[in-house]
This record gives sequence, structure tokens and C-alpha cells, in this order.
Amino acid sequence: MLNKKVKIAIVIILLLILGYGIFYLTDYYHAEKTATDLLNGTGNVSVIKSPNGLFLNGSGNDTALIFYPGAKVEYTSYLPMFTQLASQGIDCYLVEMPFNIAFFAQNSADDIIDNSTYSHYFIAGHSLGGVVASSYVNSTDNVDGLILLASYPTEDLSKPVLSIYGSEDKSLNLEKYNQAKPFTNNNLTEIIIDGGNHAQFAYYGDQSGDGKAKISPQNQQNQTVIAILNFINNNI
Repeated sequence: MLNKKVKIAIVIILLLILGYGIFYLTDYYHAEKTATDLLNGTGNVSVIKSPNGLFLNGSGNDTALIFYPGAKVEYTSYLPMFTQLASQGIDCYLVEMPFNIAFFAQNSADDIIDNSTYSHYFIAGHSLGGVVASSYVNSTDNVDGLILLASYPTEDLSKPVLSIYGSEDKSLNLEKYNQAKPFTNNNLTEIIIDGGNHAQFAYYGDQSGDGKAKISPQNQQNQTVIAILNFINNNI
């Protein structure tokens, strides 16, 4: 039998592991004011709280984009870019993930698709959110394409793929990214934003290990919105 000191040591170790786990899951990048200022919407985009996160209702009614945020990034950080996209006819769903980690709710898009009536759906994700979105996309016939922001797939894809990342991105593993390209089966549109980095698809501040951007977040996001619009229009 274990003596008292060993039992106490085991309890301490388990408490430390539990404490670290709680800290890891509750420590995340918070949305900056530039993003949270848009929580009430704009003149042409309504921001509506939904069970899945936020629904950005703009001028369109035919096509919707479902977005999975990056790991440990507050989902509201992406409001500026997707508000801009919604204002140009693509309604957007920003999914709020448990503990801000998309792995915990890979099939969130199912509920959105089941409870809306768009003719076309696209799914997108940033970083880890893109990896999870790429795993989801083959599970449904209702998604027309996949949009990856600083991300890559981990399995064969049968849908068109748009991949966007910044030239100064130091967080994206380019070796794994290039190894994953065959998964797109020659159905890949790739755009590298000159001067962009990993974090500037959203407003949550600098990301540890990322490169220093040479353009503004607004510039990077403007280029991304144009690329997404072109990709969607070419695949509906």
C-alpha cells in the first residue's frame, strides 16, 4: 500500500496537472476594441447573437460563410473582416468554440446549416480552426468550398480550396503546409499576401512567435475579403 507521503505527492501532482489544464484552457487572446466596437453592427450589417456565436446579416440572402476561429483566439476578434464581407453580400457566422478551441466543436456548422436556408455555404477557418474546418468539409454535401487562413488540410479534399497566408507569417509551419498541398487534389487557389502575418486576419494583438507585419491589419483584411469574394463567386 502507498504510504501517506506518496499519497500526498500524487494528490499534489494531480492538482498541478489540473491547475495547468484550467490555466491553459482559460488563457487566450482577447478581442481588441477595434473588433468589439462592431458588436452592435453597422449601418448595413446586423450582428445577431446566436446559440453558435454571432450571425452577421448583411445585404445577401443566397450565400453564407461559416467561420472557425484560430486556437485560443476570442471569436469576436474577427468581426472587422467578416463585417466587411457581410456588407458585400456574404452573410457570415462566427462560431464561438468551447474554450476557444475548434477541436471541441468540429461539427458546429451542422446546426447552422440545418437551421438556415441558404443556397450555398462555404466554411472557413484560421490556423487550427482551418485544420478543423478541413476535416469537417468532407462530411457534408452542403458545403461548396473551403477557405483556409494561415492553415492547411490534414486529409484528402473533394471541394475547391482557397488558401491565404502572409509572407511574414512565422507561426504557420510552411513545411507541413507544403506537404499538405496534395490533399487539395489540384483544386487549390493560393494567395500569399505580401507583408501580411499570422495574426492580422483579426484584431487580438501580437501573437507569440509570429513575424512582424509590413502592412496594416486593414490592408491584409481588405486583400483577404477580395480574395474570398472572388473565390466564392467562381464556385457557386
